[in-house]
Amino acid sequence: MIIDNPWMSLAVVVLLIIISAFFSGAETGLTVASRARLTELARQGSTRAAIVLKLTEMPERLIGALLLGNSLANITASAVATVALVKIFGDEGAIIASGVMTVLILIFAEVMPKTYAIAYPDRVATSLAPIVRFFVAIFGPIVMLVEYIVKKILMLFGVDVENVVGILSAHEELRGAIDLHHKEGDIVKKDRDMLGGLLDLKNLEVHDVMVHRTKMILLDADEKMSAIVDQVLKSGKTRLPVWKDDQDNIIGILHAKNLFQALQQFDGNAEKIKLESILSDPWFVPDTRPLEDQLNAFLRRKTHFAIVVDEYGELQGLITLEDIIEEIVGDIKDEFDTVSNGVRKQKDGSYMIDGGVPLRDLNRAIDWDLPDEEATTLAGLIIHEARMIPDAGQAFNFHGFRFEILKKRRQQLTVIKVTKSDQGKAEEALS
Repeated sequence: MIIDNPWMSLAVVVLLIIISAFFSGAETGLTVASRARLTELARQGSTRAAIVLKLTEMPERLIGALLLGNSLANITASAVATVALVKIFGDEGAIIASGVMTVLILIFAEVMPKTYAIAYPDRVATSLAPIVRFFVAIFGPIVMLVEYIVKKILMLFGVDVENVVGILSAHEELRGAIDLHHKEGDIVKKDRDMLGGLLDLKNLEVHDVMVHRTKMILLDADEKMSAIVDQVLKSGKTRLPVWKDDQDNIIGILHAKNLFQALQQFDGNAEKIKLESILSDPWFVPDTRPLEDQLNAFLRRKTHFAIVVDEYGELQGLITLEDIIEEIVGDIKDEFDTVSNGVRKQKDGSYMIDGGVPLRDLNRAIDWDLPDEEATTLAGLIIHEARMIPDAGQAFNFHGFRFEILKKRRQQLTVIKVTKSDQGKAEEALS
């Protein structure tokens, strides 16, 4: 018999450790391998990548087969080594076999193959997939029985694995992967922000990115046409809403192109132009509309300007296709945009920030993480956290920052000094 020959026993133990290493490496490689890269390889015609994707569609069956093969190899190797060493050293051979096999299995059958598989997961997964598929098929009936027993036992403790819902959505997993790669240096900040902005479209509504009514440029239909022309020229905008009687009553949208065509038609005499004849119909959208839906609506209607109203039909602001695109690619500056974005860094490391700066723009520009679930602007966040409208000179500490109100106009916080607090600096150092 094999166990009567110590050299044969040694060869069997070595072979079983290699088999155990195969199962350990395959388990790590198949679970760590990037499904995105494998999907692309499969699309390009890689049969092995397609096999990996097929195997990972049945994670319980795959892991069960690999663990079964690994356990059989380890237990058999330990048994053969124990019997052989007991014959050589007597009863002490069992203790020797336990120590020796623990070291050998730990190093050569667990740590080393798994470390290699972590370093080269795609290579390991695609290389071992055909063999793993064979063992999954062979061990299938046993694994199915084990799965059944495990599920029944867990059900006794109130755990229903059949109806478990993943904690993270696909978007959250992608967001986590993007942030992780950014921290590791694989993705630069600009690309991280762009990818994150694309994912955030599903979580944003129109009111999160619209131009608020207080910042809108509106034209009064009752003004003289010469005054309207001057306002259009000074605004630098191509489209401007026009109201009549009340600013909530938007009667149309004036396109600069239509205005200048009319001016040319009447040889520059603005007073001959009938404003209503060159207005286009306004498009009203609700402020709670998902931003992704609004983007699709812009594309369907082949327009990129809409008036935002609340549930009562009152004017809230306006939104353009450019506003949505800027959520993905960042600020788009042209020759008519102002140079300052309301954020000015001081020599002491603090920032002077206009209260109306959107939190999302602030987080993107300075790489902060201020919460934007309850407020859209910096001033809104301070009012929400303070549960009051602060006065100039008041200061507050929250979310790792110190916020000092420098200027206030009526009930609006216009200039705020923001400094990272000692707590914020400590948290940044630990991250």
